[in-house]
Amino acid sequence: MTLTTGYAHTPVMTAQVSEYLAPEADHVVVDATVGGAGHSCALYRQLGPGGFLVGIDQDESALAAAEQRLAECAAQQKASGQTPAAYLLLKGNFRDLDRLLAGVPLGYVDRILFDIGVSSPQLDDERRGFSYHPGAPLDMRMDPDGAAPTAAEILAASTEAELAALLRNGGEERWASRIAHFIVCARAQHPLHTSDDLVEVVKAAIPARERRAGGHPARRTFQALRIAVNDELGALQQGLDCAVGWLAPGGRIGVITFHSLEDRLVKTSFAAWEDRCICPPDLPVCACGRGAILAPLTRGALRVSTAEAQANPRARSARLRVARRSVPEAIQHKKNTEGGTGTGHHLSEKTEERKSEHEQTRKEVF
Repeated sequence: MTLTTGYAHTPVMTAQVSEYLAPEADHVVVDATVGGAGHSCALYRQLGPGGFLVGIDQDESALAAAEQRLAECAAQQKASGQTPAAYLLLKGNFRDLDRLLAGVPLGYVDRILFDIGVSSPQLDDERRGFSYHPGAPLDMRMDPDGAAPTAAEILAASTEAELAALLRNGGEERWASRIAHFIVCARAQHPLHTSDDLVEVVKAAIPARERRAGGHPARRTFQALRIAVNDELGALQQGLDCAVGWLAPGGRIGVITFHSLEDRLVKTSFAAWEDRCICPPDLPVCACGRGAILAPLTRGALRVSTAEAQANPRARSARLRVARRSVPEAIQHKKNTEGGTGTGHHLSEKTEERKSEHEQTRKEVF
């Protein structure tokens, strides 16, 4: 498939996402990072006429590509005699999931996917400044039309101590203090506006013997700046918290990450939702009533296959964690006596029932 928008992106771990999220025909699916709709199309094909997919992204070019791909998926289903599910694309950051979904007629969400990080089209577009393209502006904003400061503005305005903390916390950079000092000295001579400017400073700051190992010497610096520009870790935490509140009883949430900081945050968050008991450790039986909200479906994080890593080197660091929303006893009993949720009903016919159950489960969680 050729995208006329120029937004060509290969989704990672699509087979595992489809297997572990496994939406049913009448489910509501939210792709919180729709990108070029690679994952969305795989999940969309598993939905029936009563299903509904919501795709969210803050990048206009990604949304244009997603619209084209999903329209093609729907057309293919119609051509084969199937009735495709409905879909809706929304512009925004997944940290604002509550606000974005509040305007959609949903009671709750059955499947939620996050694919964290930068997409290949963003990396390959030298105007975005995410990588080391010669002469690329130090922008790094996921939403180029947003009000967030650019990487160049952060480099110009931050103190040496702030820069060192940024590089250490966001890039786990061993030479954070030294690089921060070199940045402050360099900007006193001339502003750092392009990727070349920053790469030159980083190379000068890191000893030669260290530069020869571990990939590009500026990799961690660029990562740290990108995370800071977009407040990626803060947005991820907010997005996860919102997602758990929207997740249906028995619903599933999947998160793909690409570096240890993101994966650690997801792992810690899932664990916190799994173990919420605040009873004294010597109490033999839980008395606080704070039962588990999530249960892991993957043992640790799933990794890409060797074949996928060879075919798509940018996927080699990807990790997928999936968890399932616990089902309160009252709702479980209701579903058992009804013989399941059923399929084939139009979304609007179930909205009020969904809203009622959603409000009930949110009260139990929060």
